[in-house]
Amino acid sequence: MNIIQTLINKKVNSITPKELLKLSQQYQVSITPDQAIKVASLLNGKNVNIYDLTQRKQLLAQIANVTSPQTAQQIDSIFQKLT
Repeated sequence: MNIIQTLINKKVNSITPKELLKLSQQYQVSITPDQAIKVASLLNGKNVNIYDLTQRKQLLAQIANVTSPQTAQQIDSIFQKLT
């Protein structure tokens, strides 16, 4: 894994709800503050490699469980733009 991938993964795994909302606005993805809180709580402290398709799918399934499948798709679109 190169340095850029490491930095992006580190940021994703420690993202705050405020930062997630800012990214969603930047990439024109609609998520609510409540959804950002739930997603950020799932991401924080995890060591998920969003470049690994299996890990990303597992994470998105968890996001869909606590929010909705639509939110998981929106978060995946942010991940795709980051990668």
